[in-house]
Amino acid sequence: MGTPRKLRKKYSTPVHPWNADVIESERELVKEYKLGNKKELWKMKSILKKYKDLAKQLIAVKTSQGEKEKEQMVDKLQRWGLIGAGAELDAVLGLEVKDILERRLQSLVFRKGLARSMKQARQFITHRHIMIDNKKLTFPSAIISSEDENKIRFDSRSSLDDPEHPERVILGRKDEMEVKAVVPAKEEVKAEKKPAKEAPAEKPAEEKKEETPTKEEVKK
Repeated sequence: MGTPRKLRKKYSTPVHPWNADVIESERELVKEYKLGNKKELWKMKSILKKYKDLAKQLIAVKTSQGEKEKEQMVDKLQRWGLIGAGAELDAVLGLEVKDILERRLQSLVFRKGLARSMKQARQFITHRHIMIDNKKLTFPSAIISSEDENKIRFDSRSSLDDPEHPERVILGRKDEMEVKAVVPAKEEVKAEKKPAKEAPAEKPAEEKKEETPTKEEVKK
C-alpha cells in the first residue's frame, strides 16, 4: 500500500529510455507545445493509454454493465472534445497524443488568441491571469472540456484584461503587409538611390575664354 505521505506517480515513463526515435519525437512535442519538461508529456500519454486500454476491454464486453460503462466513457471524451458527437468507442483507439495536448489549458489560451505564443500562454496561466468562468486556474496542463473552453478569459482585475495591453497586441496578416510596405526591400532601396553625378560637358571651342597675351606680344 505504501506510506500516504509519499505521492504516487501519475504517469509511466517509456519502456526503453534510449530509443532514438522516441526521444526525437518527444523533443519535438515538448518544443512545439512549450512543455515544462517531459513529465508533462508522459502524463498526457499515460491518460491517453489509460482510455485506450479501457476501450479495448469494453469493446469485448457485451453485458448491460459494459454498455453502460461504454456510454459513460464516450460521453466523457466527448465533453473533453477528444471525439466528436455520435462517435463510437472505436474512435478512441485512433486518438494520438497531439489530440490530448490540444485540450490543455495552455494550448487553448494560445489557440483562442489570448497569447502570442505557447510560451506566453504558459506565463499568463502560471502568473494567475487566466480564469475559467469565476475560477482561476494556474495549471497549464489542465484538460479543459468543450463547455468550459468558451469560458476562458482574463481575470477582470488583471491589467491583461485590456485588449490594448502591449502584451496582447498581435500583428495580423494585414498589419504585416502594411509594415512590409512601409519598410521597402533592400533591392528597392538600392534602386531608389540617387544616381552618381555626371561629369560636366565640355564647352564648345567658341565659348572658351581667350588666352591672355604674353608680354612680348604686347611690346609688338
